[in-house]
Amino acid sequence: MSALRKTLLSPAEYLAIERQAERKSEYFAGEMFTMAGAIEPHNLIVTNVISELRMQLKKRPCKVYPSDMRVKIPASVLYAYPDVVVVCGKPAFEDEVKDTLLNPTVIVEVLSASTEAYDRGKKFEHYSRIPSFCEYLLITQNQPKVEQFTKQDDGKWLYAVAHGLAGVLKLASIDCELALAEVYDKVEFE
Repeated sequence: MSALRKTLLSPAEYLAIERQAERKSEYFAGEMFTMAGAIEPHNLIVTNVISELRMQLKKRPCKVYPSDMRVKIPASVLYAYPDVVVVCGKPAFEDEVKDTLLNPTVIVEVLSASTEAYDRGKKFEHYSRIPSFCEYLLITQNQPKVEQFTKQDDGKWLYAVAHGLAGVLKLASIDCELALAEVYDKVEFE
């Protein structure tokens, strides 16, 4: 009996498929991974974060992107769709299509039961290989809690957490503040 061989895709093959697909898929080590849809709290949190950051960055050379902006981590050839991405300065793209960002400054992920371990572990490990990447936010859906990882000058990451709707986080890399009351606006907790 012979074992079936898995067919692996090159990054170029992945992009050709992904750019025609109706659903988003991430890519790593030759494999595509279809992404699930998000529930209401997740979508509200993403909308709120984008709104807050956009208003604060409006007259500055930074751009805020939603989850349709793919990010490539060249060092590990991972293509991912963070929930929110901020880039300061001129955005660098993989090619002329301008749908794959190479130089994020801040990445935000809204945690779910199915992605939390990956977002905290391997995905953060991959993201940390991007030279421009300075701050990582992990936002919990079912309670007001935002965790922040800030890259220090020595390359180590400083951890901070804000709890409760009165909490506020300062994002030093983009000179913004995120008030948890705004992050969780209209989100209903069970």
